[in-house]
This record gives sequence, structure tokens and C-alpha cells, in this order.
Amino acid sequence: MMRPFTVVKLSEIDLNLLLVLDAVLEERSVSRAARRLHVTPPAVSNALARLRGIVGDPLVVRQGRGIVPTPRALELAPVLRRALVDIEASLQRGELDPAASTRTLTLAISDADQIASLSRIARAFARRLPRARLRVVSLDTLVSSGGLAGDEVDAAIGPPFEGDGIHRTFLLAEEGVLVARKGHPRLRRTLTAAQFDAERHVDIHLLLGRGGIGNAAVRDAIAEAGLRRDVAITVPTFIAAAAVVAATDLVSGMPRRVVQALARSFPLQILRAPGPSFAFELNLHWHDRTAHDPAARAFRAAILDAIGTRPGR
Repeated sequence: MMRPFTVVKLSEIDLNLLLVLDAVLEERSVSRAARRLHVTPPAVSNALARLRGIVGDPLVVRQGRGIVPTPRALELAPVLRRALVDIEASLQRGELDPAASTRTLTLAISDADQIASLSRIARAFARRLPRARLRVVSLDTLVSSGGLAGDEVDAAIGPPFEGDGIHRTFLLAEEGVLVARKGHPRLRRTLTAAQFDAERHVDIHLLLGRGGIGNAAVRDAIAEAGLRRDVAITVPTFIAAAAVVAATDLVSGMPRRVVQALARSFPLQILRAPGPSFAFELNLHWHDRTAHDPAARAFRAAILDAIGTRPGR
């Protein structure tokens, strides 16, 4: 007669019972298992009785002065030992050797840094974490996955933002410039306020189809300078803005680093806009969740190697 199938939920098991079973199966003795666990033999026997009820199997039976495991216990033994060894190793404190890490680490960046910084980040990542994997996602993914407090993104680059448990460090001052296509019929090098107001612009909304912190800072700077921006087209990326500007008589603001990186692919010219020059901070952000993780620390150090401002740089 077949034994009825027993559904066992791990959440219903006191994990200390599994420690007891592991010790008993290794020692093949209740008394030796008790000494190893620093408990009494009756405590070990009680734990085995509870496990028998959960698993629906005797697990061990007496033979002479010792005990022998049942076939079900012999099936469980290697699985249980591996799991406990892995858990114990994961809980050990100590510094990770970055060169040995095989983790996947995720960075959220805008397409501006995908264009201007990613190649340098990839090189620095390969030096510090040669066996790890780098995953790059958009800022949209950062927002939709719960931000840095979620379990999907380890670090993000962008203008300074706040939040519970958020850490950040300064990377660089991002200079914004105004661009038009080379050979534009009306614009040469320097724009007057009247020209700025008269031209139509391409705006970039990077975050879920909306303008983010950087976009708001640009709007504020334009208003403070007494200028007006007539937006003709809104696009989700800087590379889309560059493609539109290169093919039309529209103008757009974008980071100087992006224009320099795209200059080989698009016929763009940088214009001197009226009013004061514009720049905003780019910061590396992370969360309390990864603040003390050795692999995440090595990851952040690689990003700082690649594009961070350091003394003497």
C-alpha cells in the first residue's frame, strides 16, 4: 500500500528541527548529536518526534545500541547538508574578494550616461569585478521597480534626489549647452535673447514620459534669465533629440558630454546661449540596502574610477 503524499511547507517548520536531524544523521547517535548541539538527549528525541509528524516518516529507527536512517532520511541527508553549509557560508562576515564575485550588479542611468560614460564604466567594472556581470537599465526601470529601496537596482546616476535611506556622492558638474545643426540658416555661434525666444525647441522628458529633476532645473534657469522656450517636439532620449536637431531647424539643450560623444555621428554645432551658463550636479546614488555590501561597494568604486571627481582629477 502506497504512503499518502505529504505536503510540507517550509514556513511551518522550526528550522532548528532540521539542524537536529542533520546532526543525528551525521553522528548516527542521539547522544552524540545532543553533545554536538549542546542540548540534552531528550530534547533531540523530542525534535525527531516533531519532524516525524511533519514529514510522515520515522526518519531513524533503533538498531542494537545505535540508530539507522530510513530511506527517506538518506534522501534528505545530502540536500539538508548542502543547504546548511550554503546558509552558514552566506552568513559568515568578512570582506569579499571583488575579483571572485560572480554577482550581477545593476546600474540605472539616463541615455546621456549610456552615450557618454558607459564605455568607461564598463572598463572600470571589468578591472575591479572581472567575474561579475554588469546590467544597465533606464531611469524608467529604476522608478517602475521600486527605486533603490527595491531589490532590482544597486546604484543610479542622476541629479541629486532625496529619499529614505538614500546615500549619494558627487560625480561631476554636468554642463548644459544649446545645439543646432551645422549649416542652420539663421544661427551662428551666439544667440541673442530674441533669437532664443524665436526658435522652436526639442525638449527631453527622460522619466516615464515626463521631465525629471534636470528638466525642471533647465526650465527654472530659462525663466530666471527672462527667456521663453517654444517647444515643438518632446522626445524621451538625448539621442532622439540629437537626431531631430540634426535633421531640422529646431534647437535643443543637452549635456556637453553628449554632444561631444555624438559629434561624429550627427552634424551638430554648439551655440552660445543668452544668459548665464547652466550646469547641474550628477551624483551616484545608492540605498542603505546595499551600503555595506562588499560587491556593491566595489561596484560604486568602479563607477567613481570611471567618471567621478576625485582630488587631483
